[in-house]
Amino acid sequence: MPEAVVELDSVGVVRSRTHLLRDVDLTVEEGQRWVVLGPNGAGKTTLFDVMAARTFPSEGRATVLGETLGETDVSELRPRIGLSSATLAGQVPGREKVRDVVLTAAHGVVGRWREQYDDVDVARADQLLAAFGVTGLGDRTFGTLSEGERKRVLVARAVMTDPELLLLDEPAAGLDLRGREDLVRGLTSLALDPASPTTVLVTHHVEEIPPGFDHVLLMRAAQVVAAGPVETVLTAGALSDTFGTALELRLDDGRWAARAAR
Repeated sequence: MPEAVVELDSVGVVRSRTHLLRDVDLTVEEGQRWVVLGPNGAGKTTLFDVMAARTFPSEGRATVLGETLGETDVSELRPRIGLSSATLAGQVPGREKVRDVVLTAAHGVVGRWREQYDDVDVARADQLLAAFGVTGLGDRTFGTLSEGERKRVLVARAVMTDPELLLLDEPAAGLDLRGREDLVRGLTSLALDPASPTTVLVTHHVEEIPPGFDHVLLMRAAQVVAAGPVETVLTAGALSDTFGTALELRLDDGRWAARAAR
């Protein structure tokens, strides 16, 4: 049987007497590609931070890559997780060269200092930049990029180290239509590659679900609405319950689209 990469058992996160997560059960198995969908305030980012070993549960038990949070050294666990998020984007120095933003993932640092990288590392960084639609930006500084370009660079960085678990928090936010499609194309290739890591993608929009993602978790008001295989769980009814409005849902050539019900 596939091994569990993430196991959450009745997980809750409480801050100032408010539940940011409540009674979440989830098992992500090796090789699966999950999408987490829900409106603002649903708890998606808090769930992301738990899976990234950056937030500990107030209730329940969370196990990531076989290590139980609160019982393990997260400084050894975190390098095994590839991560792209708005928080990370804010930590990258604006003067950092784009190629170095990707390269420094190999040492788990933000901001190149005295680390040494060989030609193989440089070639892989450039290959990943090309795969996510930012070819030719390697010598630019991160601070000169558009928001969309920064997002794609951070996804390339997240993949650089061949992580065991890849977590992507709204990677398409801020992208124009071309940028979104370039990113979805890159993530589709990643999802369809059996050698790629187990992946969890957080988004607000079904249009951003790349083909090849096979499981979905729907969240609303800090709780799970439904979870399981995308072909059975992602329905118009479940999506309407998640977003609190009547929606129509369409699947066309592997891509999803949603609109208000007429």
